[in-house]
Amino acid sequence: MLFNSITFAVFLPVTLITYWLAPPKHRTRVLLAASYLFYAWWDARFLSLIWISTLTDYSIGRRLAAEESEGTRRKLLGASVAVNLGMLGVFKYWNFFIESAASLLESGGLAPNVPTLEVVLPIGISFYTFQTLSYTIDIYRDRLKPEMDLTRFALFVAFFPQLVAGPIERARILLPQLSALPANIRSVDWLGAVTLIARGLFRKVVIADSVGRFVSDVFNSPDDFAGLTIATAVVGFSIQIYGDFAGYTDIARGTARLFGVDLVINFRSPYSARSFDDFWRRWHISLSTWLRDYLYIPLGGNRKGPARTYVNLMATMLLGGLWHGAGWGFVIWGFLHGLYLVVERAHRSLRSRPEFRLPPGLVFLIVTLTWIPFRATSASNAWAVLNGLLNPLQGRHLAGGVLAVGLMSVLTVVFDKAELSGALVPSTRRSPFVQGLTAGAAIVISVAFATQSDVPFIYFQF
Repeated sequence: MLFNSITFAVFLPVTLITYWLAPPKHRTRVLLAASYLFYAWWDARFLSLIWISTLTDYSIGRRLAAEESEGTRRKLLGASVAVNLGMLGVFKYWNFFIESAASLLESGGLAPNVPTLEVVLPIGISFYTFQTLSYTIDIYRDRLKPEMDLTRFALFVAFFPQLVAGPIERARILLPQLSALPANIRSVDWLGAVTLIARGLFRKVVIADSVGRFVSDVFNSPDDFAGLTIATAVVGFSIQIYGDFAGYTDIARGTARLFGVDLVINFRSPYSARSFDDFWRRWHISLSTWLRDYLYIPLGGNRKGPARTYVNLMATMLLGGLWHGAGWGFVIWGFLHGLYLVVERAHRSLRSRPEFRLPPGLVFLIVTLTWIPFRATSASNAWAVLNGLLNPLQGRHLAGGVLAVGLMSVLTVVFDKAELSGALVPSTRRSPFVQGLTAGAAIVISVAFATQSDVPFIYFQF
């Protein structure tokens, strides 16, 4: 992790104290300095990429707003796309495409000597490049005025609570908040912030990490385990990745709220979805809406007939899968979700029904099986897991892991029900003392479950 839990427990209070003691006109600078320190703690060299993205889109945004020539405006937008996707392509996808091309040539009897890059993937690059890219696109579309304050725009790009794993914020939502940071410490929703942080810690440490070790053991050696244990581990990963990512989002939203900033909601009980279209309205909402607004709709959306709609859906989900990582497992995962959406849309068209609903639990089951290529370390590993599911009783059984997955699945359902009902949201109708005590208990339990070695958030690798 960028910070271990102990370091972050020091960093956050120091940042908060410095922020609230600073004069209001300097608080943007305090947050920006803290954000850069937060990122530099991992690797200061890659701050240069954030600066390139920041300066590029800040200057292009201002020029786009002042330029009247459509040809010049397109060139400016093209420059923003080239810089942002160029950085993403070099650091994240260069080796994947080069090695894939080399494998294809080798299958044809050739032996190419391809140049690969020995570089570390800059953490969070997929998130902040999409965030800044949407800024210039919105200005190009005349849906947003450019930010004239460079410091404020730099903070929009690097705001540390959501810098490394989102949510992917829109400029029209986040920038106005950064322009009107609260001047009074009493105007901050402290109880709501602490509740979100406590909920996120519980989801991450208690739910996700408790099943994560079992999931890793089974996926690392699927040939050693019985099919029932493998099936439990597959369900366990579904629970793990949801708890891990939703937990991070809660922590990010709670941390941002300590500074008077509200980040967007990224999850709405996704495993209760009754269709795949509904699932993507509930899962990683900031990414799915980004793909819809900046990829699917520009490709034509559903405006150019059924065949083109299916192509657009498939292209969007393939690129969505590739966004997650440079590997064929992610491409397959995106392809499968694209296929589900195409079949769903075709069924609605043929039956002339605006709604498509599957039996309860079926979407969860299919989504869970689709996580296998996403989680597997290779194609052979994914195949071993799938093959192992066909032998339910032959192999080792891990009763402890099965019990953990069962318990954490129940906790996940309870959390989702409580969240949807508003029970996890601070309310003036409930005692602040009881709400604070509940949040404190969640934090204490999370600390008790935590191990000495931090388990990295899954989406940090994307």
